[in-house]
Amino acid sequence: MSNKMSRRKFLQTGATALAGLTIVPSSVLGSSFGHVAPSDKLNIMAVGIGGRGAQVLSNLKSQNIIGLCDVDWKYAGHVFDEYPGAKRYKDYRKMFDELGKSADAVMVATPDHAHAIIAAEAMTMGKHVYVEKPLTHSVYESRLLTKMAASTGVATQMGNQGSSAEGTDLVCEWIWNGEIGEVYKVECATNRPIWPQGLNEPEGEDRVPRTLDWDLFIGPAKMRPYNSIYHPWNWRGWWDFGTGALGDMACHILHQPFRALKLATTCPRWPCPK
Repeated sequence: MSNKMSRRKFLQTGATALAGLTIVPSSVLGSSFGHVAPSDKLNIMAVGIGGRGAQVLSNLKSQNIIGLCDVDWKYAGHVFDEYPGAKRYKDYRKMFDELGKSADAVMVATPDHAHAIIAAEAMTMGKHVYVEKPLTHSVYESRLLTKMAASTGVATQMGNQGSSAEGTDLVCEWIWNGEIGEVYKVECATNRPIWPQGLNEPEGEDRVPRTLDWDLFIGPAKMRPYNSIYHPWNWRGWWDFGTGALGDMACHILHQPFRALKLATTCPRWPCPK
């Protein structure tokens, strides 16, 4: 077998007899004792790794992280260093072109305005996708990704970890069992925003740091001069890039009443029990 042929490629194209000798059942390798065969791991690409993406990646360390992409290599530098075997990129499109054929899944944790375009391209390539909340920048984009997930058949997940927490199940059980009676009104609160709000577009223009590709940060948004107030955190306060407190927290604190009150029962894919 040529040294240039990957094991994955070999398993896909090799003869059945040889493949049978190459693939060792996980039970033989001792999966019950914590060993996972290399062929059982996912090859994952990640886009947007400097902030929340770094935390998501920490939960994926058991898999093969083959590509990392961030528009700011200083902000994401510590994450690049944690995965020395992953190839580094600033432009996700180049990463998809170079590593797409060998990748199984994509993690997206960029600013809100770029979620949909990156996730849509990944799904079009047949890759499973994890997208940090909020899922998209607009309702239209959310509906588009929902349809794409159904048509492509890939596994998808939005980063709403609280949906699997015990508190969510308790709220649903209380309401479904009638323990608090009929629900007529729901009030939710948050401490957000914790970033500047109500600011006009800043005057003047700052020098773009050499580690940051501002054009790539802008992505599908309207071009504007770089200002240090936008990056790496305060972008949430401008509609062009973020969705404010609603996009940042609503998926967490509104999920429980949304599920408990079965507000999506008209959707045949909704998992709530009848």
